[in-house]
Amino acid sequence: MTYTVAVRELCEFTAKQGDLDLRFTPAPTALEGMAGHAVAAARRGAGYRAEVALSGSYQTLQVRGRADGYDPERQRIDEVKTFKGRLDRQPASHRALHWAQAKVYGWLLCQQEQLAHIDVALVYLDVGTQQETVFTQRCAADDLRQHFEAQCQRFIAWAAQQMAHRTARDAALTALTFPFGGFRTGQRPLAEAVYKAATAGCCLLAQAPTGIGKTMGTLFPLLKAVPAQQIDKVFFLAAKTSGRQTALDALSRLSDRAPALPLRVLELVARDKACEHPGNACHGESCPLAQGFYDRLPAARAAAVANGEAGGTAALHQAQVRKVALQHQVCPYYLSQEIARWADVVVGDYNYYFDLGGLLHGLTQANQWRTALLVDEAHNLVERGRKMYTAELRPAALAEARRSATAARHAPVKKALDKVRRCWVALDKAQASAYAVHDTFPDKLLAALQQCGSTLTEHFTDHPTEPDAALQAFYFDALHLVHMAELLGAHSMVDITQPTHSYNGKATTPGDSTLCIRNVVPAPFLQPRLAAAHTSTLFSATLQPARYYADLLGLPADHWWVDVESPFHAAQLQVQVARHISTRFPHRAASLHPIVALMARQFQARPGNYLAFFSSYDYLQQVAALFAQRHPEVPHWCQTRRMLEAEQRAFLDRFTPTSQGIAFAVLGGAFAEGIDLPGKRLVGAFLATLGLPQINPVNEQIRERMHALFGAGYDYTYLYPGLQKVVQAAGRVIRTPSDEGVVHLMDDRFGHAQVRALLPHWWGLHPRAGTPVPRQDLDGHAPLPLPRPASKISI
Repeated sequence: MTYTVAVRELCEFTAKQGDLDLRFTPAPTALEGMAGHAVAAARRGAGYRAEVALSGSYQTLQVRGRADGYDPERQRIDEVKTFKGRLDRQPASHRALHWAQAKVYGWLLCQQEQLAHIDVALVYLDVGTQQETVFTQRCAADDLRQHFEAQCQRFIAWAAQQMAHRTARDAALTALTFPFGGFRTGQRPLAEAVYKAATAGCCLLAQAPTGIGKTMGTLFPLLKAVPAQQIDKVFFLAAKTSGRQTALDALSRLSDRAPALPLRVLELVARDKACEHPGNACHGESCPLAQGFYDRLPAARAAAVANGEAGGTAALHQAQVRKVALQHQVCPYYLSQEIARWADVVVGDYNYYFDLGGLLHGLTQANQWRTALLVDEAHNLVERGRKMYTAELRPAALAEARRSATAARHAPVKKALDKVRRCWVALDKAQASAYAVHDTFPDKLLAALQQCGSTLTEHFTDHPTEPDAALQAFYFDALHLVHMAELLGAHSMVDITQPTHSYNGKATTPGDSTLCIRNVVPAPFLQPRLAAAHTSTLFSATLQPARYYADLLGLPADHWWVDVESPFHAAQLQVQVARHISTRFPHRAASLHPIVALMARQFQARPGNYLAFFSSYDYLQQVAALFAQRHPEVPHWCQTRRMLEAEQRAFLDRFTPTSQGIAFAVLGGAFAEGIDLPGKRLVGAFLATLGLPQINPVNEQIRERMHALFGAGYDYTYLYPGLQKVVQAAGRVIRTPSDEGVVHLMDDRFGHAQVRALLPHWWGLHPRAGTPVPRQDLDGHAPLPLPRPASKISI
């Protein structure tokens, strides 16, 4: 049995040494890197061969990769590295790693072409100036062979251990049985769909109701498919900490039922949660855990993965990784990133795979892994995706950078920042309205930001021991904006928003606008990441209509769709529509008394715990104040703006099996999804809103773009996102097959057939067959026909 490893992965394992050092950054973007490689190749002669596929073996190790280029006439192989900043600031450890990679490619080419010697060249190309710096070594083939074998010898013991682990893992997963007595109602069809999708190597969109055990119903079948499908990694991606914890708990239950299961489970957490020295920069001169990081990494890595090698799951959660890291005096955050290469299941936030610089996607591409994705609460990926690919620059960030001590001491920095400010002011002076949308990002300001980025890169490289939080914050914001400007397309829009005086609506000082490249459709960015996986399952309780999510998330045309039947029935949940109430903004004042009266009647009829959801904090406070005045005998408590975690826990702790009262919350907030209050902890919910996003200039521009792209502007911008929040909030009431409760939908628009068609079928509110969908006005816009559903999988 052979173990296959990429050249880059081999050398990063064997040739990295010394400090962790991030000062020679930022690296060029992927597009800049590709363009730089193309420039270097174009400058070579007609016979130059770019992207040369190479492979070779040593004992049980198979090594493969692509050399950047080979010039047969000069008999020279090139390893091209693009960079920004000053090359003379490059750490020696970086150069040593690059030589190690280049020489491995050199031997593989000598072996393939039967060469006695070859020139090995490191070609450094500055993406800003397009200038090359070339370092060349004449190498005998035998010397390169010895170098190659030395790298392989350092890796082969680890490879043998990895092969043994993989064999034991796959055997244990083949024998793995479901950890409970049987599947819950609805859980088996979900599991069958996930397994079939993995077997077929396709993408699955799964709508499955809350309460059936979606996490175990997706993890178990996917793990069962791993051996036969030769899947290297399973990535469980969640929008929130609660989703990660649910996955870790499910994997722990599997481990409890199968103690000998050798599964390496890694939890990835954000840098600010893992950093031991948040005030220090990430290099050996500043942080003690970065100093000598790569020298101590092998022992730390071995200790981490050995945690479960005796025959059992290695649970590498945040606390365990931190413990190992501190025992070996290495950074916990970067240790977890190294361990990701050797984990079987990685649990982390969406951004670790879907962000432009996502670690897991990058490793998948570099190592050609066969991966499987589970995307939890996938309805959140639309908004999260938009945020990942949106770049915003606020005037306060530039003002703080210009006021920084660094700008005062270093003239080039101040000059670059001042130029950005001048271009920004000129742009605002030319803008006639408070809000404007541009076809492209303004050229002069973009050029100033690009030049400023280069200047700050050089400054940070030359002054690594002068941290400046304000300057760094602006720097990274500006880099992201420039990057997104390079990727601008129909999926995004450029808008500039100037603050206005509340009393006259006029714009304030020029240069005080907010610059934004606003992503509207994340599909073009998400689609290649989904395509990079062997199989992916995106699941949630609210994915209706399926076509909306397929369009915005970039699902492949041949994806599968399954709508798992709910284990609940209409008799469990009384859903009442208050047709006499309108919560439209002009009707808010008139709605207060009817809402309070309805809530009081329901509480008197069935005392218990209730959640009441509103469209805004202002609306919530108006209703809560009137309710307290009219019904002081009924306990109530309210969500407030920017609640801390302790305050959120206190809010939820008031829901006990014996307590009574009404909690007021904002729809779409912390208590509208992801919380579990089964049984008598929650017996009902009131929803005084359709959840429709506010009609404002930004959303109206999004509506126009959605109409142009999908012919469903109002529905895609307002109706579907709003009702998704409604269904999520109402889903807090029925959590188990034994729960019973009531939901009051307090708005006459819930009576419209078009709206009822988007609510869960088991609620019993769907229009009867043949009922026409009237052309009714929903907040000023005529509804469009429902989009066609995606094709369903037969299970």
